[in-house]
Amino acid sequence: MVGRLLLIILMTLPLSGHTAEAPQETKEVIQALFPSATVIEDKLPDFPVYPVYQLQELLGYAYLSTDFINLQGFAGKPITMMIGLDTKGRFTGVKVVHHHEPVFLHGLGEAPLTEFVNQYEGRSLTEQIIVQASSHSARSAAGDQVYFDGVSKATVSVLIINDTILSSALQVARRKLEGFAQVAPIRARQDFYEPLSWQQLLERGYINSFALSSSEVEAKIERPLAHYPKVIEPAPGEPFTELYYAYMNAPIVGRNLLGDDAYEVFMGRLGDQGKAMMVMSRGVFTHVGPEFVPGSIPSRITLHQGPLAIEMRDLNWLAPDQTIAAPGAPAFEAVNLFRLGGNAGFNPGAETSLHLDIALPRNHLMTDKARFTVPAAFADELFKAVEVQADPHENRDPIWVGLWKERGWQIALLLTSLSVLTVFFARQKTLTRHPKLVHRFRWAFLFFTIFFIGFYAQGQLSVVNIYTLFLALWDGFSLNVFLLDPVIFILWIYTFATLFIWGRGLFCGWLCPFGALQEMASWLGQKLGLRQIKIPERLHRQLILLKYPILLALVGTAFYSLTLAEQLAEIEPFKTSITLHFVRYWPFVVYAVALLAIGMFVHKFYCRYLCPLGAGLAVLGRFRLFSWLDRVKRCGQPCQHCKNECGINAIRKDGRVDYDECIQCLECVVILRDQNQCVDAIVRNKQQQKHARILATDAATRDTSLAR
Repeated sequence: MVGRLLLIILMTLPLSGHTAEAPQETKEVIQALFPSATVIEDKLPDFPVYPVYQLQELLGYAYLSTDFINLQGFAGKPITMMIGLDTKGRFTGVKVVHHHEPVFLHGLGEAPLTEFVNQYEGRSLTEQIIVQASSHSARSAAGDQVYFDGVSKATVSVLIINDTILSSALQVARRKLEGFAQVAPIRARQDFYEPLSWQQLLERGYINSFALSSSEVEAKIERPLAHYPKVIEPAPGEPFTELYYAYMNAPIVGRNLLGDDAYEVFMGRLGDQGKAMMVMSRGVFTHVGPEFVPGSIPSRITLHQGPLAIEMRDLNWLAPDQTIAAPGAPAFEAVNLFRLGGNAGFNPGAETSLHLDIALPRNHLMTDKARFTVPAAFADELFKAVEVQADPHENRDPIWVGLWKERGWQIALLLTSLSVLTVFFARQKTLTRHPKLVHRFRWAFLFFTIFFIGFYAQGQLSVVNIYTLFLALWDGFSLNVFLLDPVIFILWIYTFATLFIWGRGLFCGWLCPFGALQEMASWLGQKLGLRQIKIPERLHRQLILLKYPILLALVGTAFYSLTLAEQLAEIEPFKTSITLHFVRYWPFVVYAVALLAIGMFVHKFYCRYLCPLGAGLAVLGRFRLFSWLDRVKRCGQPCQHCKNECGINAIRKDGRVDYDECIQCLECVVILRDQNQCVDAIVRNKQQQKHARILATDAATRDTSLAR
């Protein structure tokens, strides 16, 4: 009884020498990360972490991610998380405290975000955590690589979250946890070079090698290789595998292996902060298997510095038939250049080990595995000390660089389509003489906008992007947040540039996925024989002004409460229809479908009267340099043909084009070029024909007179 009372007293009283406990709200979050904690200290004054104890035993540290990393999310604001890290470098959990990611707040909901961060619990900093769009969280064959389920429609957000968690945890581990401290960094000497043969590079330790015989592999797996039907046994005296690896940042290594010109190109692409290793192998078991995808992370080899797994990502810069430039180099079955680093960074001066993981399938159900580890140290004369130790996070490429590389083909296709559209618009006066060509091109491009730009590439611009821009200008502008989504960034740059040439119509009429969807709805309504409603001119002129106060209200609200502004931005049906494919809470779906249904009766109802994004573009479009849509004297006086055919009612009664409302469908230009539709052309043709008849009559009269 006395012992139990003493235990209760120890659990309820702070330990001697400890500072005051954390605020109650913070303490509750930390307690959830460390359920067995009895004491949660206040944030340390010299390092922003909360030490967590169970009685006298240190369990680990909790910290706010924003105290270490301020990567901006998709909304332009950091994602704040409380992260727990135990004394072994394992995550005890992650709790999202505050964020403004619109796809989670007002789209998918918080559940997918919670499910994503819950995957970190129990994982270690010694593992390579790789976020994939669709995979099951599972360890690789050797247990170093862990694949996390991503979140569809929120790829950018979860990559930012992953980068924030890993980078901040490494900072805490290196400062507070045993075994994670960094050694003094070194750098390859750039003035150290002489031509060397392959054998000289090996003898000096500039290239390391590692070989395994069949007997060594059999001893490790405790079975003869003959028992594995898919394994080709090496010939007598030949190795099972022979591995060579070299640190390419050292010119005496890289120049001798690649050649002078190729090395100069290689280092130019790698950059000052990049670090790379070449790995070469031959034998029946190479360092990458037949299933290896160029540009990815290999599963057969891993690199470690202390307890940390260092990311090795294939650069895919070598030709398939790449040969080694150093004289006397043997031929290899596999040669790869790997970029080293990831969140952990890479220091060639730290103790490094290379692991080769061998997996041999007995059958389709059973696989035997073995790991071989060798030191991966290089000759000291290749390096020199670095005076100032750099933060590995600062030396890495920004997160958007990887996102642009990953979506390379999408970027190429988008840029090609925008180039085609630009040429089409630049030559519209010539092309509009061919109405069928114009109509077919327009409908083809609208389908491309809906299905590729919208549904697939998620390139729907939104008024939320305007919030992000204004808030970034207000809080301190950084281009990185806008580069996170390459498709959105390219579309904004293109839209902004063309606003000053053609006005808002190029985007609203050709590049807006929901606008194209409304165009389809209007076409369907006409095909179904639904009565098309023409809004009276006076009422139309009043309704088109509605979108401007909506825009002002939304932007003004963003400076007061970004959360409220994001909620009010639901007046845009873009997220429901384009981003989430109508898979959402039913009131949002009903709203989006209702707008499309109205559009079957009133052409592009939402675009004309409610769209705040269109209002913002219309304001900037007033600064356009040209008025491309030609008008003639009879337009509006008396001809009203173009006005009557303009579905969006962007032509006034006097014939002037209202560029603030025009969507550049080019229908009026087609009519103007058509000799059978344009009243001015018809009148001129009749006048010319009448004049020709008069001249012919006069000529005939003269001829008759002369004959007499």
